Amino acid sequence: MDHLGRHDSWEGVHAVVAGLGASGYAAADALVQVGARVTILDDGEGDLLRERAGILEVLGAEVRLGPGATATLPAGAALLVPFPGLPPRTPIVAEAAQARDVAVWSEPELAWRLREPGAAPWLAVTGTNGKTTTVQMLESILAAAGLRAPAVGNIGVPVTEAVMDPAGYDVLAVELSSFQLHFARSLACEASAVLNVADDHLDWHGGPADYARDKGRIYEHVERACVYNVDDPATERLVRDADVQEGARAIGFTLGVPSVGMVGMVDDVLADRAFVPERTTSAAELATLGDLAGPAGEPPAPHVVANALAAAALARAHGVPPVAVRDGLRAYQPGAHRIQQIAEVDGVTFVDDSKATNPHAAIGSLLAYPSVVWVAGGQAKGTTFDGLVERTGSRLRAAVLIGADRAVIRDALRRHAPEVPVVEVDAGKDVLMDRVVDAAVRFARPGDTVLLAPGCASLDQFTSYAERGDSFAAAVARHAATRR
Repeated sequence: MDHLGRHDSWEGVHAVVAGLGASGYAAADALVQVGARVTILDDGEGDLLRERAGILEVLGAEVRLGPGATATLPAGAALLVPFPGLPPRTPIVAEAAQARDVAVWSEPELAWRLREPGAAPWLAVTGTNGKTTTVQMLESILAAAGLRAPAVGNIGVPVTEAVMDPAGYDVLAVELSSFQLHFARSLACEASAVLNVADDHLDWHGGPADYARDKGRIYEHVERACVYNVDDPATERLVRDADVQEGARAIGFTLGVPSVGMVGMVDDVLADRAFVPERTTSAAELATLGDLAGPAGEPPAPHVVANALAAAALARAHGVPPVAVRDGLRAYQPGAHRIQQIAEVDGVTFVDDSKATNPHAAIGSLLAYPSVVWVAGGQAKGTTFDGLVERTGSRLRAAVLIGADRAVIRDALRRHAPEVPVVEVDAGKDVLMDRVVDAAVRFARPGDTVLLAPGCASLDQFTSYAERGDSFAAAVARHAATRR
């Protein structure tokens, strides 16, 4: 399997795709195009799955839907492409990984192998938090430079879809999760960044060391630049452990004054001391904090500045001029549910950061506000909240907890911030957020922020973090209407 690429013969190769989500559909379509025998498995049976299955069956693939479809590996399989959330210990994945004659590739790994020779290079981003923001900033910067450069990967558009697009691109801004990197071995990106490493998805990976190791795979075989977070030593260690191409450089980003070989802050200026010839004695101005200000002129949170610096470093590694960095960051519009101010009622600000699905992300949100009524809870994914409460407990006016693992947060608050009032809300989805908002406003005072930064995944109560955020915003709107 290792020798197979876009223009090799796939005749007789039995490829199995587990999961018919967006990435699975793109992988299956690509494998059909190159001539493999394709079997798709998915335990679901919804309308969208049946529609995708019908299309793939017309193209010649075999599709098996319904409970138990992914229970066993079909006979004669030579390749398994599992959907990103399928853990390595799942029987079908474990069976394939242990078989000498079966390869296991993530969808981005398949995409890399199906690239045309000399195709668009990849600028890749991973990290516990900030991946999507950084990749979207990078996409905006590359567009400002006049490049055809879509944001792809874990952000929503499968990499395989972009790679197989006959129109082609100049460069790809690729978001990669630890799940996708776990089964990736041959990626050789032009430049890659690990934004940060904190405990997350430990139930999937098995432990912090395995999780960090999978993140570090993004640096393997890098051509030009390994971008790391100076303020997170774990990211630099991953660079040191990586086997990169000759001439690749380690480039740090920092919220402090940058040393040679870094990008960072000089007063309110994002400065480059890595990609300028005179970097030993001076720096190039890339942008200012004003270029990152929100729509109401509010200053950017520190982690937003860090994401911008990482995006700038990746763009500069590709040769983008400083003016494009500035113009791209000015044009960037943050996505919904990412520290999104949704209302101000009676002097209390309501902020939706439902995208904060682990403690590390929630810390970044909490540190952006001096006095917070914190709305948190959901699926903790094996993480703990002691460090978060120790670091941010002094900012908490109160905590309103929801979800399956709210006891994990409640117990951390009792241990490290027992003076913080805690309310637990247990209700159906239709009324949950109304009760949350009612509880929060009982504690909030003028100048406070009611912050939805759950620190947990959402699937115990909602279909996605977006639905959770939308529900919160709707409840806030109903509350505001009663105050008019």
